[in-house]
Amino acid sequence: MKRFIQVISSVLLMTFLSTAAFAAKTDITLGMALEPPNLDPTGGAAAAIDEVVYANIFEGLTRFGSDGSVNPALASAWDIENDGTRYVFNLRPGVKFHDGAEFTAEDVKFSLDRARGEDSTNAQKALFANIAEVEVIDDHTVALNLTNADGNLLFNLAWGDAIILDPASADKAATDPVGTGPFKFSNWVQGDRIEIVRNDDYWGESVALEKATFKFISDPTAAFAALMAGDVDAFPNYPAPENLPQLEADPRFSVVLGSTEGETILSMNNKSEALSDMRVREAISHAIDRQAVIDGAMFGYGTPIGSHFAPHHPSYIDLTGNATFDPEAARAMLKEAGYIDDLTLSLKLPPPAYARRGGEIIASQLREVGIDTEIENVEWAQWLEQVFKGKDYDLTIVSHTEPLDIGIYARDDYYFQYDNDDFNGLISAFNKETDPERRDVMLKQAQTMVSEDYVNGYLFQLAKTGVANSKINGLWENQPTQANDLTGVYWSE
Repeated sequence: MKRFIQVISSVLLMTFLSTAAFAAKTDITLGMALEPPNLDPTGGAAAAIDEVVYANIFEGLTRFGSDGSVNPALASAWDIENDGTRYVFNLRPGVKFHDGAEFTAEDVKFSLDRARGEDSTNAQKALFANIAEVEVIDDHTVALNLTNADGNLLFNLAWGDAIILDPASADKAATDPVGTGPFKFSNWVQGDRIEIVRNDDYWGESVALEKATFKFISDPTAAFAALMAGDVDAFPNYPAPENLPQLEADPRFSVVLGSTEGETILSMNNKSEALSDMRVREAISHAIDRQAVIDGAMFGYGTPIGSHFAPHHPSYIDLTGNATFDPEAARAMLKEAGYIDDLTLSLKLPPPAYARRGGEIIASQLREVGIDTEIENVEWAQWLEQVFKGKDYDLTIVSHTEPLDIGIYARDDYYFQYDNDDFNGLISAFNKETDPERRDVMLKQAQTMVSEDYVNGYLFQLAKTGVANSKINGLWENQPTQANDLTGVYWSE
């Protein structure tokens, strides 16, 4: 009998250990090439902020789905009144911030007034310029009264820059974010990782993951090594496209190629001495071999573009023919503008591989037509301070990953300093227009205008090169906004 009990006990123990061994994991480690400068999406322009906090820690009234659709979030429904100049939002009841504070309409008013205020540091303050008043009707109803009808409002409110903060914790959001999302901030080891944990008091459906770690690995070689060693489970935006064929052949991994909102451009300072002349900007555009940049910097991953617009958008038109690779035409335009082998421009390159690799290629191409460049590699903090804020540059390379952001060209103080009253008027009319067909026509006009004015050198649409353990499910294939949304992520057993 004793032996029988021992055998049964051994069987039960082996069964328990086997079940435990094959149970689905509930934690995940994601690799990121860049560390965010802070964790407040309302106080910084870096995409890496939203890649950690969007839909995970913070939520807005609306949110983007994986297909780019605009869906309810903290607002469960809304009504549009007064010919599109008043939006009344019904807020979800029973929602609490991570510190236990109740979410009410007063928090919406505080957050949107803060975003649009005179002293706002919001990188997308212009998104809220049309809001005349945030009106609290009751605890769970809020109205936005607008200066003009706004066909973009629900879309704008889905941006990370429009998330809702609790007044009591807003000032510490940069280092200790408190939101309403399905995950809570846990830990930040500067230079290494950020950890978040499941919010068991979440108002919505509970997430499968108990913990997620965002690990920062900027070096492409180190990123590959971390994947192969299992130190990271996934790299939603893998920084070393040269390794993708090898990873695709490895059954341990899934490689998913998707699209992003990232228009990768050679930004030009339109008010610097030489680049204020459109002939010089056009010459630079004709000096660039886009496909050579895509092949050399991105190992073939990327779609050529001819304007600041995503090829997957229904209103996209192909304008790459406005800036064909034509070195002879480039030299002729430079000569016409008075520059004969004596033009030198600064080229400031932020950390991503597309910028550093692409910058070397473009510098070589410009040299062939008589333009020398002074290359300066800068870190993101320096880029934001000198280029984005200070406008102290001639050329730079960056991916603009905000969705449907061609309206930035109507901001006279924006860092490439394009100033065109006709374009500004077009965008103003577009923002007020609600008819889909008219909006489509206006978007095509806007693309054409910035392309034919050669505001910037339009290179390629950044591909989303995702790599993950083959047992991970639910990561976004495409990237309609800069986010690593973990709400639907789970492991297969």
